[in-house]
Amino acid sequence: AKSSSSSGKSLATSSISLSPVSAPDISASDSPRWDKSYDVCICHSEEDVELVEELVSYLEGQPESFRCFLQLRDAVAGSAVVTELCDAVQNSHCWVMLITPGFLQDPWCRYQMHQALAEAPMANGRTIPVLKDVDRKDYPRELRNIYYIYMALKEKSFRQIRDTVMRYLQELCRSSTKTME
Repeated sequence: AKSSSSSGKSLATSSISLSPVSAPDISASDSPRWDKSYDVCICHSEEDVELVEELVSYLEGQPESFRCFLQLRDAVAGSAVVTELCDAVQNSHCWVMLITPGFLQDPWCRYQMHQALAEAPMANGRTIPVLKDVDRKDYPRELRNIYYIYMALKEKSFRQIRDTVMRYLQELCRSSTKTME
């Protein structure tokens, strides 16, 4: 009887460690978050640049100070667009696809979307499609197995994007601690 009670106790403690209270600190110095240069890469068409700048300043202003890759601001002048887009995708943890009518017509946006899907084909929270002013029927077929955020209220969708990125990074920290143990 003694042994069963002690195993019951260990079960209780293990379930406590999974509670959201002990969410991993994604900003800890040894966090796998720092393995990549950016937390979020924003894929967007040129005509959506104002909205994207708002999103970026929102994310960068969060307590976690998310690091965003914004092509207009962070791309290296003189380097090939293709290289820049691939690097941005590979050096970011998450990719926000701002899918607007402009995005759907822009071959670079589609290219970057395919890069992201090739990098992480499983819908594991890394690719975050955000639909704005686009009919559901025009949602890119390649993304159909990934849930999207529909942007009606900006503030609300910005928060959803932040939460999704946060969840992905916490999961990343969690799984890396598991591997170390």
